Amino acid sequence: MLRSAARSLRVAVLANRKHSIAVEAGAPPDALAEYDADETVESIQAALQQAGHVAFLLEADETLLDTIREARPDICFNIAEGLHGDARESHVPALLEMLEIPYTGAKVLTHALSLDKAMTKRLWRDAGLPTAPFQVFPHAAMHVNADLAFPLFVKPVREGSGMGINANSIVHDEHALREQVAWVVRTYRQPALVEAYLPGREFTVGLIGNRLMPGEQPRSDFYDATGYRVLPVLEIDTQRGMVRGIYNAQAKSYAIDSDSAPGYLCPADISVETEAQLANLAVAAFEAIGGLDVARVDFRSDKDGALYLMEINTLPGLNPVVSDIVIAARAAGIPYSTLIDEILYLALERYDI
Repeated sequence: MLRSAARSLRVAVLANRKHSIAVEAGAPPDALAEYDADETVESIQAALQQAGHVAFLLEADETLLDTIREARPDICFNIAEGLHGDARESHVPALLEMLEIPYTGAKVLTHALSLDKAMTKRLWRDAGLPTAPFQVFPHAAMHVNADLAFPLFVKPVREGSGMGINANSIVHDEHALREQVAWVVRTYRQPALVEAYLPGREFTVGLIGNRLMPGEQPRSDFYDATGYRVLPVLEIDTQRGMVRGIYNAQAKSYAIDSDSAPGYLCPADISVETEAQLANLAVAAFEAIGGLDVARVDFRSDKDGALYLMEINTLPGLNPVVSDIVIAARAAGIPYSTLIDEILYLALERYDI
């Protein structure tokens, strides 16, 4: 049985909407890929209102310091991607921490780490979790580490939503590697992450929850005994659709029932053992960087089927139709409103509200 609100709360939905972002001259064509559509914000508000709360939008821009102090929310539902800098997803949590305002999702450091794919991979590697060999290239003339063998995969080190990934991202020789690294550095104004290319299947695993302490009782039958609800594994079939072989911002832009879209297979056609392995790795990856409440973890397999962690999104998209974690929740029979409400209640529990 799921929880219901003990009282009506004032919940500010903090977001950066696509139409509110000023795109600089010379910005890459996928510059707005991470930001949210009005449909997403309105759907979250509707779910919170359905649960009995007063939900309202605050744009997470430079005005937020003033608007949030005026609005005085009880808690914030944070989906803000941030506007500038190498730790932009941490800006809103840092502001909320300073003002002592509760909010959903991960804390400041975790968002900074998860946006930086190389830092995340270093933590996973140190925790003994499987992640492909990699190297950060601040410029194209870097010496290539001996543990990197072609083919390799090149992408920006601090972007999400498949940004900076295109048909040239898979490189088969040093000349192509240096050209693609130079393009990433020039176009996205940040280092490139170069990692071993994994030619196998692509999976993503959504989860909500927080680890229960020893002796704590499960919150409800919605969660397992450890405190998590791991959603069904979603496989992305990149051999279907307009964009083949990669899952980038363009591939994600198509309606999921469109012939141009990749295949979204959920639950994935995998063994019980593989499903359990993916679930366990997702939780371990989440905890290794200090995740809270909700995340989505991406995987690929090598030619022999071995699974590797690719990246984690601690601000997973929550569009009611097309977002991966929502597709997985739908496959589990979880209504959108329940997914949103549970994310909020997990944060309320942490803050003892």
